[in-house]
Amino acid sequence: MTVDTPAVVLGAGANGLGVARSLARARVSVCLLDTDTRRAEMRTRAATPLRIRATHGETLVEDLVRLGTTQFSGVRPVLFLTQEESVRTVSHHRDRLSALYRFNLPPMEVVDTLQHKEGFQRRAEQLGSPIPPLVHIRALADLPALGELRYPVVVKPGGRDAAYARQFRKAYRAGSAEEAAALIRRILPVMADVVVQEWIDGPDSSIHFCLQYVDRDGQAAGSFAGRKIRSWPPQVGGTASCTAAPEVHAQLSAMTTRFFQAAGVVGMASMEYKRDTRSGEFRMVEPTIGRTDYQEEVATLNGVNLPYVAWCSALGLPLPPPAASRRPVVWRVRSEDVQSAVAQGQRITQGYPPDGQVADAVCRWRDPMPCLVQGLRHVRRALLSRTAKRVPGSPVAGSES
Repeated sequence: MTVDTPAVVLGAGANGLGVARSLARARVSVCLLDTDTRRAEMRTRAATPLRIRATHGETLVEDLVRLGTTQFSGVRPVLFLTQEESVRTVSHHRDRLSALYRFNLPPMEVVDTLQHKEGFQRRAEQLGSPIPPLVHIRALADLPALGELRYPVVVKPGGRDAAYARQFRKAYRAGSAEEAAALIRRILPVMADVVVQEWIDGPDSSIHFCLQYVDRDGQAAGSFAGRKIRSWPPQVGGTASCTAAPEVHAQLSAMTTRFFQAAGVVGMASMEYKRDTRSGEFRMVEPTIGRTDYQEEVATLNGVNLPYVAWCSALGLPLPPPAASRRPVVWRVRSEDVQSAVAQGQRITQGYPPDGQVADAVCRWRDPMPCLVQGLRHVRRALLSRTAKRVPGSPVAGSES
């Protein structure tokens, strides 16, 4: 029967763990796929762990076909993606995979356009969406275009790139064209795809987002508005803590729905916004297309279980209504939230709703193993590091001399 159809979540980490917990909360059977079954998140009681060889590329397709014709034969589970590279792979091999899995993705050209920051920029401009000016730098000859922007700016890669991620941060703030050019000269030999966008003035807490599931008819079957409390690193990093933002839900949900409908977006998707402190207006920052957002579980914790909405929609079942939380819930990655608070001279609870509850991204009383495994590994690394420093001639000891 369709109600017994499992969900397959591709990619662990905080994102995949949150999606698995959201589905398990609704009593959906979940398989969590990752290349490393030793990851702390793979120890969750919310899912059955399964090892795959890759999370993108032809190897991923081969593994999904193998599982679809063996373990999931005749079942056709609902597939959830948590990584941008996985979306690109599944999008380009959708004809081969759609007979084995249920998933809802925008047309391939929509995925390819909106996954690239310049592609999203141009589409947003065409649709008259509120977005700051941007220039695209592919070579040193493009650097004069930096003079077209108002400073400060944010410098970031045009798309996902493993070589870039190994050497540089997610994004950088530059106060002048000279500073931006110096940084870009360092990046271009590694990645010839850099975007520079005018900075939107405001603290981390002015960053908002709208998480949605859009059905095949282009209707938002579920929508949730939230706001960041802190990022790590501050201003330019990923979410360290966030919570619900019901006061802007109607506004952001309408803006997001308009853009997604006009751009042809369906499936799991979200839009990040930043409220400009000078004008008070929301400006679009970037979308997430075809996959769950890093902090997707914050919606579930606050009463809007979007992964379950997607699962029900895929099976043609009645959609669950939102269930308002009695108290707002803060979702946080504790270590990053603490680092961000310290770096900004803030109390850890600064920015939290006064009557709110806190849910750690990993550590939960009802699902303790991910936290225990993570904690034991931190202790082991600390002990190994301390031992290495005391041993003459060890790499760690030598590096400090």
